[in-house]
Amino acid sequence: MVRTKKNELDVDFIGGLEPLTREEEMAITDYFQTRKLKPVKKVLNTKTTPAKRGKSIA
Repeated sequence: MVRTKKNELDVDFIGGLEPLTREEEMAITDYFQTRKLKPVKKVLNTKTTPAKRGKSIA
């Protein structure tokens, strides 16, 4: 017998069903514009590799 367990999600709703006001639209637009203009710091993947060992004859 296979059991399925359903969990009720605790979801937060932001806003309502009505459309955004002009102020809200401008706030969102300003946020994305400033985020777009901010320089993005990229983390370089500087993976260090171990020194290559040569073959030695013993």
